[in-house]
Amino acid sequence: MTKKYTMFALAAVVYAAFAVYLYRPYFNGFGSLCLQDLFVANICLACLGTYVLSRRWVAGFTESFFAGAIYGFGPFALGLTKFHPTAGFLFAAIPWLFCPAVFGPQGKFKPLRIPLSLLPFLAIVLFFQVSARFGLYPIPINLKLHGAELAGLLAPLVAAKRNMTLVGFYHIPLASLIMGLSMLLVPLEGLGKGGILQRGRILKGLAVRRFGIVAIFTVATILAFCESFFDISPIIWLAVSVLCCSILIGAGMQGLISAGPADRRWVLLTAILLGVLAIVTLLFATKYFQTAAGLGAGYARLLTEAAKMYILGTLAIGMLFVIARAKLRIHPVRQILLYATMALDIFIGARFIVDTIL
Repeated sequence: MTKKYTMFALAAVVYAAFAVYLYRPYFNGFGSLCLQDLFVANICLACLGTYVLSRRWVAGFTESFFAGAIYGFGPFALGLTKFHPTAGFLFAAIPWLFCPAVFGPQGKFKPLRIPLSLLPFLAIVLFFQVSARFGLYPIPINLKLHGAELAGLLAPLVAAKRNMTLVGFYHIPLASLIMGLSMLLVPLEGLGKGGILQRGRILKGLAVRRFGIVAIFTVATILAFCESFFDISPIIWLAVSVLCCSILIGAGMQGLISAGPADRRWVLLTAILLGVLAIVTLLFATKYFQTAAGLGAGYARLLTEAAKMYILGTLAIGMLFVIARAKLRIHPVRQILLYATMALDIFIGARFIVDTIL
């Protein structure tokens, strides 16, 4: 029990330190309480809520830590900085509002978890209703997700530069998301009998909640594309989708680290998909470089940097494949490969987005 609280405190300190590092150059210090402090507080609460929630399915501390970092320091979360701080507070509250359903009633009262899972949706409706009553609109109510903005999934830094709605994640976390989706959607026997299956807590937990997670993700994503109702900004529904994917990224990291020889094809598939993304971004970069009068040179350079990240991720996942195929465990090496590349991607991406928005 003491270790659990120690790890929670450690995660909180790291989240807070990174948040202060990102925002300190743009705020006049943090010595006295003021509205700007909500940006840092919101990020820390969002990260910690996702960290706590992910512990239900993710066995490792570091994987849960990165799940929290992906949610709290991701492009969508940092993109909310351009709006009122209370919008960030609602975003931060969503993971905590899912906790009663995830850690709640047991035994004969377990069916109560279904209505409890609606708490975040009800909170969003209530928040915007109360805000409208006081004449406060934290996010424009006509702001919804468009198909063209899904390109931000491929190159979030370009989306930030173009002042688009930021969706998705950074580059290397997509590898863990691919693995997490495989673990969620593929039947247990489809993953072979390698190292992933030995992490029974992960797969069983995901399998039990499979339909619930898919349903929540699907409903939230559809609502993000819909028109506004009840004075709700449709884009805020995307926070629920981002939360689901962030937890899957944490589970996917655990899967990549635990993958055994029988799981190697899933690791190889992940590396191949990252390689394809690297090629696609390089092709787009070439197209922008050929734009007349060099007007697209800035975007081309950002796409080139994105391609470098994808290539770095491909190399890291490729090495994990080689290790799994050789029937080697050496978990410390796997962890260093994945943790280091993931941390680098988050650090560079978050710094760029904050600098661009502020």
